Amino acid sequence: MTEYDDPSKLQKYKRRNLRRPLIVLRARIDTGPKSFFGYAKNISRGGMFIASVNPQQPGSRFRVEFPLPPSTRTTVTCECEVVWQRQFNPSGRLEPGMGLKFIDMPDAQAEEIDDWAKSTD
Repeated sequence: MTEYDDPSKLQKYKRRNLRRPLIVLRARIDTGPKSFFGYAKNISRGGMFIASVNPQQPGSRFRVEFPLPPSTRTTVTCECEVVWQRQFNPSGRLEPGMGLKFIDMPDAQAEEIDDWAKSTD
């Protein structure tokens, strides 16, 4: 059993920052020899949710690159860790995907995400 399988330890991955829903934000995910694209549905300074029918396993790490909305004119590239996943369930109401935690997000970009999440535009 890993820390990601133990519900009592998942508390440390609970939301700490304000999240802002996104219509669709295309993210490039570099998992070594392959890259694939996913769609971010929400984002905060600490992480994001990527909708995917093939989410990576909790504990997996990889680089992700995504543009912030045009008002910020910023493209973010950083290392992420999968902290949870939700598999496809044909009778489920929730979208499959994975929750990512940003590992090496530069402070300036984290502030920009936080400012954007708090804004109303």
